[in-house]
Amino acid sequence: METNFGEELEKIKQRNQKVEADKGWEISFTRRIYIALITYATATVWLLMIHEPLPWLKALVPAVSYIFSTLSLPPLKRWWSKNR
Repeated sequence: METNFGEELEKIKQRNQKVEADKGWEISFTRRIYIALITYATATVWLLMIHEPLPWLKALVPAVSYIFSTLSLPPLKRWWSKNR
């Protein structure tokens, strides 16, 4: 069965656009902030449920740790790639 080269090329272009958009989302600041906020909210609810003192402050620990970990990944990846 013959396929149209133009159609195949268009499918590949559409797939590449989707892959690029997915990659952009994975490294986006918006995604990082959203995950940090969900982490903060979840930790806050848990700390309130167990009657922990200063839950609003203590819930910052996992959220800020997440942000720091994502900020350290690009340099770590460059180092790893170079020394592999």
